[in-house]
Amino acid sequence: MRALLFEHAKMLKALAAVGEIVGRKKLQKMIYIAKKMKFPFYEKFDFHFYGPYSEELTLRMEELCNVGFVQEMKEKKGGYYQYRYVLTEAGEQFLTHYHLDMPDLDVCLRSLNEQSARFLELVSTILYFEDLSKDEVKEKVFTLKSKQRYTEEEIEEAYRYIEQLREQAYIKS
Repeated sequence: MRALLFEHAKMLKALAAVGEIVGRKKLQKMIYIAKKMKFPFYEKFDFHFYGPYSEELTLRMEELCNVGFVQEMKEKKGGYYQYRYVLTEAGEQFLTHYHLDMPDLDVCLRSLNEQSARFLELVSTILYFEDLSKDEVKEKVFTLKSKQRYTEEEIEEAYRYIEQLREQAYIKS
């Protein structure tokens, strides 16, 4: 049972690192990007409308909310609802039963949490197609994300940010 809940504990550690995450899309992108930075998150991601998405991650967060380890607050923002995730006291207590050795995860996640969901959508899309050439990735972004109207400058900024994250992630190596 303990091993089964290990992945849940990782989500709690991620929330503990940042205090709160505002937005389901942002949560998805943060975990995907951390995974791409070689942090041990094992959820499977597929490409969806807003970029990489994991049904497993969605279900894991629902489970954590259902058992009272994470509080999900639904807030009306204009014409849509936004979700805010916070670790509860019960979640903090549960986390004390796990030793999760993930050096630099806090630094990575705090940096990601400071970015907008729109920017993380771009970064995660670039990482999803990172096996392609830079020109092919740009073409994918302009085609698949045409409604977001990303600029060349934003794409360059995203590439610089990815390099910065990789440098931070490998400090421990």
